[in-house]
Amino acid sequence: MQALLAAIACCLSFTMCSCSSSKEEPKPFISQPKAPQDLNWQFESTPVWSDEFEYTGQPNPEKWGYDIGGTGWGNNELQYYTDRSSNSSVENGTLKITALKENIEGKEYSSARLVSKNKGDFLYGRFEFKAKLPTGVGTWPAIWMLPTDWAYGGWPKSGEIDVMEHVGYDQNKVHITVHTEAYNHNKNTQKGKSKIVETASTAFHLYRVDWTPYAIRGYIDNIPVFEFINEGKGTDFWPFDKRFHLLLNIAVGGNWGGAQGVDPSVYPQSMEVDYVRVYKMIEK
Repeated sequence: MQALLAAIACCLSFTMCSCSSSKEEPKPFISQPKAPQDLNWQFESTPVWSDEFEYTGQPNPEKWGYDIGGTGWGNNELQYYTDRSSNSSVENGTLKITALKENIEGKEYSSARLVSKNKGDFLYGRFEFKAKLPTGVGTWPAIWMLPTDWAYGGWPKSGEIDVMEHVGYDQNKVHITVHTEAYNHNKNTQKGKSKIVETASTAFHLYRVDWTPYAIRGYIDNIPVFEFINEGKGTDFWPFDKRFHLLLNIAVGGNWGGAQGVDPSVYPQSMEVDYVRVYKMIEK
């Protein structure tokens, strides 16, 4: 009998030990990204940052800097970017960015790429650019935005917002696009829309992006063209919660601009910008 009781006690002891050892440790709670709600954000009516180009000379150095060089800029572009007045100047109320056919620093073309980095950096807002575009096969003008701090890594991890892109071999077709790690042209997954603007190179048109935590929406002459919604899947899909700056440039040739060659006879070519205005998003 004593032997039986001892056996039962041993069995109970083993069972209790087994249960205790198999008990799972509590796991930390990890919140998953959630898609934000559209709160119908509005924007202030007075620009928080702008350049009306109501002066003469080179672009205002308090608002604009330059990217300089002829590295190809990741797209096998043919131009050398300068800070010379022959490539970017302000007169008669507009900024003119001009691409020239000339030998410079081993390149056959020169142009300008203006940037507002560390002079105008923004998180959310309404961005308006009134511009008239160049013509000619091989021209590739752009009005766009890049991250100032590259918080999520190099391109395209930290994002890109293309307010307006145009390639000269496809005259009057204007593109609005975004790029992220998940959605980019290297993977042929970029998100964008295009619209025919019959007078893109003969008249000024308003190119606009409204950027909120919920979406990036693109407009041409205040007509909706493009919408990219925050899916709440993390930064690979939506890196647009950090500050960005503005870029204005004309590239020559390149993977897209030069896809049908470059016509050297069309140069010089200019993109004219009547104004740039940034309106602050009203927080909710």
